[in-house]
Order: sequence, then C-alpha cells, then structure tokens
Amino acid sequence: MIRALIVVVLIFAAMQFIRPEKVEYKDDISNEIIAPAEIKEIFVRACYDCHSNKIDYPWYSYVAPFSWVVTNHTNEGTRALNFSNWEKYNYVQKNEKLKAIYRTVYSSMPLPAYTWLHKDAELTKQERELIRDWTGVRK
Repeated sequence: MIRALIVVVLIFAAMQFIRPEKVEYKDDISNEIIAPAEIKEIFVRACYDCHSNKIDYPWYSYVAPFSWVVTNHTNEGTRALNFSNWEKYNYVQKNEKLKAIYRTVYSSMPLPAYTWLHKDAELTKQERELIRDWTGVRK
C-alpha cells in the first residue's frame, strides 16, 4: 500500500514537468473586436478565457493533468476564434466566425465544463439572443 502511494506521488510529481504551451497573455487591443459595450461585456465575461489572448488562467491550470485539459481547450478555442485578433481576419473569415458564433451560442458555448467552475460565464437566454442579433446572421 505504501509503495503504491509512493509510486502515485512520484508519477504525479513527474507529470508536473510536462508543461504544454499556453496562449500568451497580451494586453494589446489594436486588433481586438469592436462591439457594442453590452456585447463586449458578455464576450469578456463568458468567452475571452478561451477565445482571446487575455486568458485568465486559474490556479488549477498549472497543475497536471488539469493543465493539459485547460491548455488544450484554450489553444483550440483561440485557433477557432480569437477576439483579440478579430481585425486580422478578412471579410470572409469574419463572416464565417459570425456564423459560428450564431450557431454555437445556443448549442455548445460556453462549454458546460467551463461554466461549472465559472458560474458568471453562464449566458441567459436574453444574452444569447443579443449575441445572435448582433452577429447579423439570418436564420
């Protein structure tokens, strides 16, 4: 029993040395999305931790294996949509991103695993409708 515990502790300790590369925090707003204040507030509160260069990594994101999951989600999120780089997208890319926002704001975003720990990121039906209206996408 003691040996098994020692092995588990050693494995856990070794896991801490495997550090995935995280999105680098940048306070540069030169390419950031420009949106009405109400929409921007929703995005910052509910989306920026996975879809911007302004990710506020929680304490558990520095502890493996949680760090691997969080880093994977944030890296995938910023690849799919990055509000910090919005103005770098061309017209076609912006339209595709707006369509994706329109679709996912009701179907899957923010992720339940995220809102479970970040209750303030949960979106109300009214907020989801505001975002959908803002996208300009027609059904």
